[in-house]
Amino acid sequence: MADADPNKPPRKRGTTRRNFLIGTGATAGLVVGYALWPRRQRLNWAAGPDENLINGWVKIGTDGHVIVAVPQAEMGQGVFTALPQILADELGADWATVGVEPAPLNPIYANRGMAIDMTAEFPAFARSVARWGLGELASLYNMQMTGGSSSVRSYQDTIRLAGAAAREMLCKAAAREWGADWKDLDTANGFVIYKANRIRFADIAGKAAVEDAPSNPKLRESAKNRLMGKSVARLDIPAKTDGSARFGIDVRIPGLVYAAVRSGPVGDPALVSVDPAPAKAQTGIIDVVKGPTWVAIVAPSWWQANRALDALAPRFAAQTRPAGPWVHDALRTALTDGNTAEVQKHGDAGTLLAGSDVVQAEYSVPFLAHAALEPMNATVRINTAADGSVTAEVWAPVQGLTVATWAVAKVLELPDAAVTVYPTLLGGGFGRKIEVDAVVQAALIAKAVKRPVQLIWSREEDLGQDKFRPAAAARYRAKLVADNKVAAWSGRVAVPDVGNSVMGRILPAMASDHPKPGGTAIEGAHDLPYDLGVVLVEHALVDVPVPLGFWRSVGHSFTGFFVESFIDELAHAAGADPGAFRLSLLANSPRHAAVLRAVLSMAGPLGKVVSGQAGVSQGRGVALHESFGSIVAQVAEVTVTHGGLKITRIACAIDCGPVVNPGIVVAQVESAIIFGMAAATTGAITFTNGVADQRNFDGYMLPGIADIPVIDVQIVSAGNVMGGVGEPGTPPVAPAIANAIFAATGKRIRNLPFAGQI
Repeated sequence: MADADPNKPPRKRGTTRRNFLIGTGATAGLVVGYALWPRRQRLNWAAGPDENLINGWVKIGTDGHVIVAVPQAEMGQGVFTALPQILADELGADWATVGVEPAPLNPIYANRGMAIDMTAEFPAFARSVARWGLGELASLYNMQMTGGSSSVRSYQDTIRLAGAAAREMLCKAAAREWGADWKDLDTANGFVIYKANRIRFADIAGKAAVEDAPSNPKLRESAKNRLMGKSVARLDIPAKTDGSARFGIDVRIPGLVYAAVRSGPVGDPALVSVDPAPAKAQTGIIDVVKGPTWVAIVAPSWWQANRALDALAPRFAAQTRPAGPWVHDALRTALTDGNTAEVQKHGDAGTLLAGSDVVQAEYSVPFLAHAALEPMNATVRINTAADGSVTAEVWAPVQGLTVATWAVAKVLELPDAAVTVYPTLLGGGFGRKIEVDAVVQAALIAKAVKRPVQLIWSREEDLGQDKFRPAAAARYRAKLVADNKVAAWSGRVAVPDVGNSVMGRILPAMASDHPKPGGTAIEGAHDLPYDLGVVLVEHALVDVPVPLGFWRSVGHSFTGFFVESFIDELAHAAGADPGAFRLSLLANSPRHAAVLRAVLSMAGPLGKVVSGQAGVSQGRGVALHESFGSIVAQVAEVTVTHGGLKITRIACAIDCGPVVNPGIVVAQVESAIIFGMAAATTGAITFTNGVADQRNFDGYMLPGIADIPVIDVQIVSAGNVMGGVGEPGTPPVAPAIANAIFAATGKRIRNLPFAGQI
């Protein structure tokens, strides 16, 4: 994996025809030339002296290496392999020669797909216009952001066409050498081929680079695909294995000093006062820097800076009603008497559910932290040129390249163009590193001490100042009729608006001072694949003094638990097999039914499993959920003893549409399952007087290797539209395990986590 020298600025090129290169795909596909706002934007992806820039997505070296620009953050999800794999397949490259570089900030790399995903809740009549408008805005504002399981879905068409365009340019250049019709040429394994003639990409790339970019490059026929659909080796694994991979915490630049920071209770109360003298009296301390809601210490080593924080006694502004146990009471209260809105309504569910023969249940989930193994960090260097102009460089593990650039420019009072953010590998993100709090702090500290600074949050700061997955509560009611049918379904979910909380910090123009209840906050709770008769789904909006953040699978992380737990309760009330009951409700959802059948055939019979051991109960439970365009079904097998819970196996089937790299899909589903399992079994953040009670991994426990069950994943690709992969495996985990516990013990767990309830 190619990596830029952190001590040198990016190489610059003059304005040439080649600077106006492949733009991003509009709704109809790739625009070749440059057709998106701003019209005269230059490409700023640099080629080295030994490289030829073919277009805005690929360059070819004089030694034959192929470098692909990837505008999405690599945080373990495999995007540094999947996107190059798509381009290399169309290009006809030898996979052994392919490398990757993070793409710079530029409109052609904007994540239009992630913006377009935001229109899912729009009325149908307005959706097409909204899709176009938000896509254009994403390009206008250079919106490079990684999230929503959107990376491959958003860029697949564009990057495939970029590979096809590069292939065509190579073929045209070689055809001129041979006096042949370029349409008779092809590429394979890093060569351009014409009959018995072969020429290396390296030997023709220079001439190909000055060919006119095709306006309508022809894609390969699927039968000629060489790499797509294969589990090729990941490009990021060798460096991560030998330790040469550079994460944000690994950045080293000349003159670097280190900073540690401490903030107050959640909600960012203002720093009222702090006496820096006790810390400054310690040997080697460089400075104490006061921020608006935090205090930092700068020292020659991070360990020294972090230890010196204990000498300070910062005072923060009092909060009117700091977060505490009352938050969970407020969620429960909102289920009966809250600020609600109807998100989905078909028929009069209220009338049908007024009788006594109604199944009902209430559920709850706690706040959760992201708990990435690499804590929040950023390195900032501020440069002043001889003419007095100031620029800033930032090295950080960020999911939002654009918002990080904007945030640093704002706090340093610089134009956006004066700030360069070099995205590093992420040691875990899960939505947390879309935030810019650590980047902003590092910039302010570097400005104060006038030296390059690397800020690293302690584990206590990282957990205590997280942007949390919200706590939520839900009440469900349903009426069953003959033949395992549901006549009426009602669900009310009480939860804060996580999207508005996030936007209030990173994109304030898109946030509301007076949020209203709506469907986005409870994604996954409405428009279900089941035939549920008359339906009423409501959102009860609850305001809490806790900063909320996007957490792996976002709203689906709790609505999946609510819905699939209640579906299981209905199956039990009907005296039906949980799998057969679901299938009976999926007659009009054949893709969902196919995924469910696949996992049921993998897992064995649902329900109680006879163990043959005294004091040991075993059971299997199932759950099905759709999120981010993919359908996932899971069966959990558990063993319950007096000593507690052991999850022994999880079988999983996923329909994510067309697959680029099956190995990455399986790895991501396994990762999502473990992530969801950790949250379901022990994950919980509670607050006392606004301070998180869980501040390290002794209180916020993660599963160890011995806790990981056997995980079997089967890919069931029935759809033609690509779905996401990084997040959809998480929502079904908790309900599948809870349903398995019920099958084993007859005890229904409706409140997460499971710890202490078995």
